[in-house]
Amino acid sequence: MIHPTASIHPQAKLGTNVRVGPFAVIDAAVELGADCVVGPHVYLAGVTRIGAGNQFHAGCVIGDAPQDLKYKDEPTRLVIGDHNVFREHVTVNRATKVEDTTVVGSHNFIMANAHIAHNCVVGNHVILANGALLGGHATVQDRVFISGNCLVHQFTRVGTLAIMQGGSAVSQDLPPFCIATGDNTICGLNAVGLRRAGFTSEQRLELRKLYHALFRSGKNIREAVQVAQAIFTSPAAKTVLEFVAVTKRGVCSDSGARHGEEE
Repeated sequence: MIHPTASIHPQAKLGTNVRVGPFAVIDAAVELGADCVVGPHVYLAGVTRIGAGNQFHAGCVIGDAPQDLKYKDEPTRLVIGDHNVFREHVTVNRATKVEDTTVVGSHNFIMANAHIAHNCVVGNHVILANGALLGGHATVQDRVFISGNCLVHQFTRVGTLAIMQGGSAVSQDLPPFCIATGDNTICGLNAVGLRRAGFTSEQRLELRKLYHALFRSGKNIREAVQVAQAIFTSPAAKTVLEFVAVTKRGVCSDSGARHGEEE
Protein backbone atom coordinates (compact mmCIF):
# COMPACT_ATOMS: atom_id res chain seq x y z
CA MET A 1 0.00 0.00 0.00
CA ILE A 2 3.10 2.27 0.11
CA HIS A 3 4.81 3.27 -3.12
CA PRO A 4 8.56 2.48 -3.13
CA THR A 5 9.44 6.08 -3.93
CA ALA A 6 7.59 7.47 -0.89
CA SER A 7 9.72 8.75 2.00
CA ILE A 8 8.25 7.89 5.40
CA HIS A 9 10.16 8.59 8.61
CA PRO A 10 10.53 5.47 10.80
CA GLN A 11 8.91 7.32 13.74
CA ALA A 12 5.79 8.31 11.79
CA LYS A 13 2.67 6.42 12.88
CA LEU A 14 0.45 5.05 10.12
CA GLY A 15 -2.89 3.39 10.78
CA THR A 16 -4.21 0.28 9.07
CA ASN A 17 -5.02 0.24 5.39
CA VAL A 18 -3.21 3.52 4.63
CA ARG A 19 -2.17 4.09 1.02
CA VAL A 20 0.79 6.33 0.19
CA GLY A 21 1.51 7.38 -3.39
CA PRO A 22 4.74 8.05 -5.27
CA PHE A 23 7.18 10.65 -3.93
CA ALA A 24 5.02 11.47 -0.90
CA VAL A 25 6.91 12.57 2.24
CA ILE A 26 5.71 11.92 5.80
CA ASP A 27 7.72 13.41 8.69
CA ALA A 28 8.55 11.85 12.06
CA ALA A 29 5.87 13.44 14.24
CA VAL A 30 2.95 12.72 11.91
CA GLU A 31 0.14 10.38 13.04
CA LEU A 32 -2.06 9.17 10.19
CA GLY A 33 -5.32 7.36 10.89
CA ALA A 34 -6.71 4.26 9.27
CA ASP A 35 -7.89 4.17 5.64
CA CYS A 36 -6.23 7.45 4.66
CA VAL A 37 -5.07 7.98 1.08
CA VAL A 38 -1.95 10.07 0.53
CA GLY A 39 -1.52 11.00 -3.13
CA PRO A 40 1.64 11.66 -5.14
CA HIS A 41 4.00 14.43 -4.01
CA VAL A 42 2.03 15.09 -0.82
CA TYR A 43 4.03 16.43 2.14
CA LEU A 44 2.76 15.72 5.67
CA ALA A 45 4.88 17.66 8.15
CA GLY A 46 5.15 18.87 11.73
CA VAL A 47 3.38 17.59 14.82
CA THR A 48 0.30 16.64 12.85
CA ARG A 49 -2.43 14.25 14.01
CA ILE A 50 -4.78 13.10 11.26
CA GLY A 51 -7.91 10.99 11.79
CA ALA A 52 -9.33 8.18 9.69
CA GLY A 53 -10.49 8.14 6.10
CA ASN A 54 -8.88 11.36 4.89
CA GLN A 55 -7.84 11.85 1.27
CA PHE A 56 -4.90 14.02 0.22
CA HIS A 57 -4.65 14.62 -3.51
CA ALA A 58 -1.50 15.45 -5.45
CA GLY A 59 0.77 18.18 -4.14
CA CYS A 60 -0.90 18.93 -0.79
CA VAL A 61 1.33 20.39 1.92
CA ILE A 62 -0.22 19.66 5.31
CA GLY A 63 1.26 20.71 8.65
CA ASP A 64 4.20 22.75 7.41
CA ALA A 65 5.49 25.75 9.40
CA PRO A 66 3.19 28.78 9.80
CA GLN A 67 3.76 31.78 7.57
CA ASP A 68 4.24 34.08 10.54
CA LEU A 69 7.32 36.14 11.39
CA LYS A 70 6.73 35.44 15.10
CA TYR A 71 7.23 31.72 14.59
CA LYS A 72 10.44 30.43 16.23
CA ASP A 73 10.78 26.99 14.67
CA GLU A 74 8.87 25.32 17.51
CA PRO A 75 7.12 21.91 17.27
CA THR A 76 3.63 23.39 16.92
CA ARG A 77 0.55 21.32 16.13
CA LEU A 78 -2.15 20.61 13.57
CA VAL A 79 -5.12 18.34 14.29
CA ILE A 80 -7.38 17.03 11.51
CA GLY A 81 -10.55 14.98 12.03
CA ASP A 82 -12.02 12.22 9.90
CA HIS A 83 -13.21 11.79 6.30
CA ASN A 84 -11.95 15.06 4.86
CA VAL A 85 -10.99 15.56 1.23
CA PHE A 86 -8.02 17.81 0.44
CA ARG A 87 -7.77 18.36 -3.29
CA GLU A 88 -4.69 19.28 -5.33
CA HIS A 89 -2.14 21.66 -3.79
CA VAL A 90 -4.12 22.50 -0.66
CA THR A 91 -1.96 23.98 2.11
CA VAL A 92 -2.74 23.79 5.83
CA ASN A 93 -0.27 25.34 8.28
CA ARG A 94 0.26 24.32 11.89
CA ALA A 95 -0.04 26.82 14.76
CA THR A 96 2.40 29.58 15.64
CA LYS A 97 2.95 28.68 19.32
CA VAL A 98 3.38 25.34 21.09
CA GLU A 99 0.33 25.88 23.29
CA ASP A 100 -1.92 26.54 20.26
CA THR A 101 -3.32 24.25 17.58
CA THR A 102 -4.63 24.60 14.05
CA VAL A 103 -7.81 22.52 13.87
CA VAL A 104 -9.71 21.08 10.92
CA GLY A 105 -12.81 19.07 11.81
CA SER A 106 -14.46 16.22 9.91
CA HIS A 107 -16.31 15.68 6.62
CA ASN A 108 -14.90 18.82 5.01
CA PHE A 109 -14.25 19.27 1.30
CA ILE A 110 -11.24 21.51 0.65
CA MET A 111 -10.83 22.14 -3.07
CA ALA A 112 -7.70 22.79 -5.11
CA ASN A 113 -5.28 25.55 -4.08
CA ALA A 114 -7.23 26.52 -0.97
CA HIS A 115 -5.20 27.68 2.04
CA ILE A 116 -5.89 27.28 5.77
CA ALA A 117 -3.44 29.39 7.75
CA HIS A 118 -1.95 28.94 11.21
CA ASN A 119 -4.24 28.81 14.24
CA CYS A 120 -7.41 28.52 12.15
CA VAL A 121 -10.33 26.52 13.49
CA VAL A 122 -12.49 24.90 10.81
CA GLY A 123 -15.63 23.02 11.84
CA ASN A 124 -17.42 20.11 10.19
CA HIS A 125 -19.09 19.72 6.77
CA VAL A 126 -17.36 22.88 5.50
CA ILE A 127 -16.69 23.44 1.80
CA LEU A 128 -13.79 25.63 0.67
CA ALA A 129 -13.86 26.01 -3.11
CA ASN A 130 -10.84 26.50 -5.34
CA GLY A 131 -8.49 29.26 -4.24
CA ALA A 132 -10.32 30.12 -1.01
CA LEU A 133 -7.94 31.63 1.55
CA LEU A 134 -8.29 31.68 5.35
CA GLY A 135 -5.98 34.07 7.20
CA GLY A 136 -4.39 33.21 10.55
CA HIS A 137 -6.67 32.65 13.56
CA ALA A 138 -9.81 32.63 11.38
CA THR A 139 -12.76 30.57 12.61
CA VAL A 140 -15.14 28.82 10.21
CA GLN A 141 -18.13 27.15 11.85
CA ASP A 142 -20.05 24.07 10.68
CA ARG A 143 -21.66 23.76 7.22
CA VAL A 144 -20.15 26.96 5.82
CA PHE A 145 -19.71 27.24 2.04
CA ILE A 146 -16.82 29.48 0.95
CA SER A 147 -16.83 29.90 -2.82
CA GLY A 148 -13.91 30.23 -5.21
CA ASN A 149 -11.22 32.85 -4.61
CA CYS A 150 -12.85 34.15 -1.43
CA LEU A 151 -10.78 35.81 1.29
CA VAL A 152 -11.27 35.54 5.05
CA HIS A 153 -9.10 38.00 6.96
CA GLN A 154 -7.11 36.92 10.00
CA PHE A 155 -9.06 36.69 13.29
CA THR A 156 -12.37 36.85 11.39
CA ARG A 157 -15.25 34.47 12.19
CA VAL A 158 -17.66 32.91 9.70
CA GLY A 159 -20.87 31.66 11.31
CA THR A 160 -22.58 28.34 10.77
CA LEU A 161 -24.39 27.75 7.46
CA ALA A 162 -23.14 31.05 6.04
CA ILE A 163 -22.14 31.21 2.38
CA MET A 164 -19.66 33.49 0.62
CA GLN A 165 -20.30 34.28 -3.03
CA GLY A 166 -17.38 33.84 -5.40
CA GLY A 167 -14.62 36.43 -5.03
CA SER A 168 -16.08 37.99 -1.88
CA ALA A 169 -13.93 39.03 1.07
CA VAL A 170 -14.61 39.55 4.77
CA SER A 171 -12.52 41.26 7.41
CA GLN A 172 -15.56 41.59 9.69
CA ASP A 173 -17.47 38.66 11.14
CA LEU A 174 -19.98 36.98 8.81
CA PRO A 175 -23.11 36.08 10.85
CA PRO A 176 -24.62 32.58 10.77
CA PHE A 177 -27.04 31.71 7.95
CA CYS A 178 -26.14 34.80 5.90
CA ILE A 179 -24.85 35.34 2.34
CA ALA A 180 -21.68 37.40 1.89
CA THR A 181 -21.27 39.37 -1.31
CA GLY A 182 -18.49 41.78 -2.27
CA ASP A 183 -16.45 43.18 0.61
CA ASN A 184 -17.88 42.98 4.13
CA THR A 185 -21.49 43.04 2.95
CA ILE A 186 -24.37 40.58 3.24
CA CYS A 187 -27.47 40.29 1.08
CA GLY A 188 -29.93 38.10 2.94
CA LEU A 189 -30.23 34.57 4.23
CA ASN A 190 -28.78 31.36 2.84
CA ALA A 191 -32.27 30.01 2.19
CA VAL A 192 -31.11 27.02 0.14
CA GLY A 193 -28.64 25.98 2.83
CA LEU A 194 -31.27 26.34 5.53
CA ARG A 195 -33.74 24.15 3.63
CA ARG A 196 -31.09 21.50 2.99
CA ALA A 197 -30.20 21.53 6.69
CA GLY A 198 -33.82 20.77 7.59
CA PHE A 199 -35.02 24.18 8.78
CA THR A 200 -38.80 24.44 8.48
CA SER A 201 -40.56 27.31 6.72
CA GLU A 202 -41.55 28.71 10.14
CA GLN A 203 -37.94 28.63 11.33
CA ARG A 204 -36.74 30.29 8.15
CA LEU A 205 -39.40 32.98 8.44
CA GLU A 206 -38.31 33.76 12.00
CA LEU A 207 -34.69 34.04 10.88
CA ARG A 208 -35.74 36.36 8.07
CA LYS A 209 -37.54 38.61 10.58
CA LEU A 210 -34.47 38.53 12.81
CA TYR A 211 -32.27 39.45 9.84
CA HIS A 212 -34.42 42.50 9.17
CA ALA A 213 -34.40 43.46 12.85
CA LEU A 214 -30.61 43.31 13.05
CA PHE A 215 -29.46 44.57 9.68
CA ARG A 216 -32.29 46.59 8.13
CA SER A 217 -33.89 48.34 11.09
CA GLY A 218 -31.65 51.40 10.94
CA LYS A 219 -30.43 50.80 14.48
CA ASN A 220 -26.76 50.33 15.32
CA ILE A 221 -25.94 46.68 15.75
CA ARG A 222 -25.60 46.65 19.55
CA GLU A 223 -28.92 48.40 20.03
CA ALA A 224 -30.54 46.07 17.48
CA VAL A 225 -29.21 43.02 19.34
CA GLN A 226 -30.59 44.24 22.67
CA VAL A 227 -34.04 44.77 21.17
CA ALA A 228 -33.99 41.45 19.29
CA GLN A 229 -32.97 39.43 22.35
CA ALA A 230 -36.35 40.20 23.95
CA ILE A 231 -38.28 39.09 20.85
CA PHE A 232 -36.45 36.15 19.25
CA THR A 233 -35.85 33.18 21.54
CA SER A 234 -35.57 30.08 19.31
CA PRO A 235 -32.28 28.13 19.27
CA ALA A 236 -31.45 29.33 15.73
CA ALA A 237 -32.15 32.94 16.64
CA LYS A 238 -29.99 32.62 19.75
CA THR A 239 -27.19 31.27 17.57
CA VAL A 240 -27.25 34.48 15.53
CA LEU A 241 -27.67 36.81 18.48
CA GLU A 242 -24.90 35.24 20.54
CA PHE A 243 -22.55 35.31 17.54
CA VAL A 244 -23.20 38.99 16.86
CA ALA A 245 -23.13 40.01 20.54
CA VAL A 246 -19.54 38.83 21.09
CA THR A 247 -18.01 40.19 17.90
CA LYS A 248 -14.68 41.98 18.27
CA ARG A 249 -14.20 42.99 14.63
CA GLY A 250 -17.77 44.12 13.94
CA VAL A 251 -20.13 42.28 11.63
CA CYS A 252 -20.75 42.56 7.91
CA SER A 253 -23.45 45.07 6.97
CA ASP A 254 -26.46 44.59 4.73
CA SER A 255 -26.00 45.67 1.12
CA GLY A 256 -29.69 46.37 0.55
CA ALA A 257 -29.84 43.65 -2.13
CA ARG A 258 -32.68 41.15 -1.83
CA HIS A 259 -31.75 38.51 -4.38
CA GLY A 260 -30.29 36.19 -1.74
CA GLU A 261 -33.52 35.82 0.23
CA GLU A 262 -36.34 33.39 -0.18
CA GLU A 263 -39.76 34.70 -1.12
